[in-house]
Amino acid sequence: MTDTTSDAAADPAADRARASELSPIGRFLKATELDTRMLGMVGALLIIWIGLHVISSLRLGVNPLDFDSRTFLTPRNLWNLSVQTSAVAIMASGMVLVIVMRNIDLSVGSAEGLIGMVMGFAQVHFLVRMVGLELGNPWIWVLALAIGLALGLLIGAFQGFVIAYLEVPAFIVTLGGLLVWRGAAWWVTSGQTVAPLDTTFQLMGGGPAGSIGAKWSWAVGVVACLAVVFALFHGRVQRKRFRFPLRPIWAETLLGAVTCAVIMGAVWLANSYPWPVGIVNRYAAANNITVPEGGLFIAHGIAIPVLMAVAVGLIMTFITKRTRFGRYVFAIGGNPEAANLAGINTRWITMKVFMIMGVLATIAAAISSARQNSSTNALGTLDELLVIAAAVIGGTSLAGGSGTVLGAMLGALLMQSLQSGMVLLGVDSPLQSIVVGAVLVIAVWLDTIYRKRV
Repeated sequence: MTDTTSDAAADPAADRARASELSPIGRFLKATELDTRMLGMVGALLIIWIGLHVISSLRLGVNPLDFDSRTFLTPRNLWNLSVQTSAVAIMASGMVLVIVMRNIDLSVGSAEGLIGMVMGFAQVHFLVRMVGLELGNPWIWVLALAIGLALGLLIGAFQGFVIAYLEVPAFIVTLGGLLVWRGAAWWVTSGQTVAPLDTTFQLMGGGPAGSIGAKWSWAVGVVACLAVVFALFHGRVQRKRFRFPLRPIWAETLLGAVTCAVIMGAVWLANSYPWPVGIVNRYAAANNITVPEGGLFIAHGIAIPVLMAVAVGLIMTFITKRTRFGRYVFAIGGNPEAANLAGINTRWITMKVFMIMGVLATIAAAISSARQNSSTNALGTLDELLVIAAAVIGGTSLAGGSGTVLGAMLGALLMQSLQSGMVLLGVDSPLQSIVVGAVLVIAVWLDTIYRKRV
């Protein structure tokens, strides 16, 4: 029997025959192995950007091709958009794991607010007035961030324990957390805003000081492109090693070239946004630099919060795709009963997922409060809506078992683009909420249709 059995999937002739039956687009997608849903999201994002740019240009009465500084597609606006997206994208990468396991976390915005308030209180009051550290001490921001991480880990562990071991539904636990943590944030300082924050801590919020400049941005871009080339080469070697199907050389080259072009284009865009004139003049005066007649151009470069978001995205992608823990998360989301029978400690995995969510809420709180140079009770308000919407729009199924970190982060960029565009166009705040809610419902509807066809 084994002598007469053939493996059709391993027959190159059969593969070529099947490929010839596909359309040119189908053959291209098969060769490059691109995710059609991800391509659709990128296409939707580009349409939104172009649409907002055209509408803002027409509203101002300028030619869209002139790229006026007040329109949407300008280095200034896109740079600010990247910074604004960072906090939501970081939390969305953790929300993927939560939703994949068929849970939900409605408390991330309130937890972000509480953690941000505690870190602000630690910097302004606790570490300076009670511990006795002097203002500007380099340990202040480190200790404040450590306190925030410990609190975020504790919040996530507590909610995860109640959900996993006490078997209270995640919806109820995190809905209660939404109210409890928001109230606790007010209780920490009796509703008072805490400011200003430590100068080093503020670097995590972006701005001229919270960016790495043009030279380091180009260096980061080059390193990222080399990493892309290495990843493609290593992946091809591994496929050969395990005798998996190989992508055509042209497909590998195209993927590498397009990815590197996007990376270097993003770096060029970040370097095209200069420091404000007032800050440049003060910097020049402090460093005895002569300002030329046309002004001194100093580029922002890539913002530190954007680098933090990229780092979190890479780490979370590695966790989901390359670790046993990540495989267990998707196995539990696909079939909890089977995962339990297979010996997976589903309760401990659930608890760890919520602990990760708490840590990511801390990082988001640090970025948001540093950007505002203050900790307020409004910090993180309604961020849970944006985070959940970003994950769902990014392809994470509410039915569990599927989702990607990259998709969630693109979803965060899409949601923030809509919100930023509406602010640029002067849309009223209530209408902004209506649009965001409608987009979330439409995304879930489209996900339902997609899964029925698969």
